[in-house]
Amino acid sequence: MACYQATIDTALAGMRLDAALRRTFPELPSWSLRDAFVHRDVKLNGKRAKPEVRVAGGELAQVYVMEKTPVLDVVYEDADVLLVNKRPGISVTEDAGGGATLTELAARYMREKDADAFLPQPVHRLDNQTSGLLLFAKNAAAQEILEEAFRLRLPEKEYTCLVRGILKPPKALCRAWLAKDAAAARVTIFDHEVPGSKPIATAYETLESGPVSRVRVELITGRTHQIRAHMASLGHPLLGDDVYGDRAFNRVQKARRLMLCATRLTLHTDGKLPALEGKTFTIPCPF
Repeated sequence: MACYQATIDTALAGMRLDAALRRTFPELPSWSLRDAFVHRDVKLNGKRAKPEVRVAGGELAQVYVMEKTPVLDVVYEDADVLLVNKRPGISVTEDAGGGATLTELAARYMREKDADAFLPQPVHRLDNQTSGLLLFAKNAAAQEILEEAFRLRLPEKEYTCLVRGILKPPKALCRAWLAKDAAAARVTIFDHEVPGSKPIATAYETLESGPVSRVRVELITGRTHQIRAHMASLGHPLLGDDVYGDRAFNRVQKARRLMLCATRLTLHTDGKLPALEGKTFTIPCPF
């Protein structure tokens, strides 16, 4: 077990402890912090503390977690791109809870090497609870090329997930319509077009079958929450999904987080970035 330890900044006085800890330990995934509170592994001045406690500043905070994760897990880097393995529980660009974002951590990584470095920009997205490969551009020219490539759906993105039940057929290409409700921060899947909906296509292949099945998913389109909502609409919600999933099943399986990881990325840029054209990156699935 690893311990994150630091003195709470006096500038955070009056803030809830959980929010203050997100500011104090930006590299700590939010799910790890939540688990630490659940298991009473957070101490303030040597005493166990609850998340709603207000800090005064100057206290010694200690958070005990199962393992200490590096600030930024860099998979690949060259003059144009920075490819990282995103942890679950960290937002790419905005964090409502005030924690550090992956973009901020990438900027810190670059600035530590060169104070005048271009601030890396994400060229696609992953949900907060999704882990895996996330690509940043390291200069304006690469950013423009890569954003256009992802807009045209040229790169190939592959995910691994755990779902409830056995999929029949074990391999399929599924099409549907997705409508986004921004106010509710969720989407709905339809088998026909409705006002405001967009067409989606999701290909899946079963890798292991059982009460919990391991599935490889390829996004043909890339809409918000597409994999989570589409698989749930097929009767096979993702393990650990507390929005579209089966919460009772998640409790039985002791799934504390979303079991979805972007494990493979193949880049295509119409030859505009020759060094990256057709290059495939893979990472092992963490679950």
